[in-house]
Amino acid sequence: MENEKRGAFTPLSPRLALQLAAPHTWPASIMPVLIAAGCAAATIGRLSPFMTIVLLVICVLMQASVNTFNDYFDYVKGTDSADDNVEVADAVLIYNAVNPRSVLALAIGFLATAFLAGIYVMYYAGLIPLVIAAVGAVIVVAYSGGKTPISYLPIGEAVSGLVMGGLIPLACYQVLTGRLEFMMLVWAIPAIIGVGLIMMTNNTCDIEKDIAAGRRTLPVLLGRERARAIYHGLLVAWVVAVVLIVRLWFVNGFVVMPFMVLATYPLLAALWKSPLAPPSRIGAMGQIGSINVALGAFYAAALML
Repeated sequence: MENEKRGAFTPLSPRLALQLAAPHTWPASIMPVLIAAGCAAATIGRLSPFMTIVLLVICVLMQASVNTFNDYFDYVKGTDSADDNVEVADAVLIYNAVNPRSVLALAIGFLATAFLAGIYVMYYAGLIPLVIAAVGAVIVVAYSGGKTPISYLPIGEAVSGLVMGGLIPLACYQVLTGRLEFMMLVWAIPAIIGVGLIMMTNNTCDIEKDIAAGRRTLPVLLGRERARAIYHGLLVAWVVAVVLIVRLWFVNGFVVMPFMVLATYPLLAALWKSPLAPPSRIGAMGQIGSINVALGAFYAAALML
């Protein structure tokens, strides 16, 4: 804040902009698109690679916008500090004298670019994706901004999971198939759980910080031990959901499931042992991101078979 008073700021370079976009969190938007693409290929027997890429770009831009908005609002509210066990690349405004207004403009720019790309999607698929995207955009802003942001409430995990893991596959499936298929929300349950667990990992590690900031997240209300117990249950439910969905609706891909379990078990076992405390935050966030990539990739592969 002192730099803002003096007007001495570091220019927002492409490197810092990329750090604000937080590429390590992009699996939360990439995997739901790939799952929708897999379901589209399985149910209608064809897939547009170009449209899939456009959808990936839009969703990554929206994820980048969420990340940048979150960093901006946490900084201006004073809830972030250098003592929060985050990597330098994850706290641009803390470790670099960047003008917060430039960061806000970047967040708005990411969101606006996503909507511009969405114009092509609307021309191709109609207004249904716009309606779903508009709901998502409102939640994106409400998640970090406003008098009582969603991220300060015990519904943050559920909202982020449903929006990123549920609405994205629903909209993408409609674009790729021309059909609004609400069964996609069932097929997207693994993505909903996976995205929600990313948020729960962060919030459980940040319990002490969030209490000091006045946040009432789910882990804050539960306490670390009960939060970890629910967290472990969700890890099991995540894998079981993938196996059951493939077995019930996409039987040809079931051959992938043993390989998925064998490949992800070491990652799941390591995360299971994590205390989800401040010192383990960086490692736990890396692990949950890796599991999202691994499970999502195997799930998408099973769908496409």
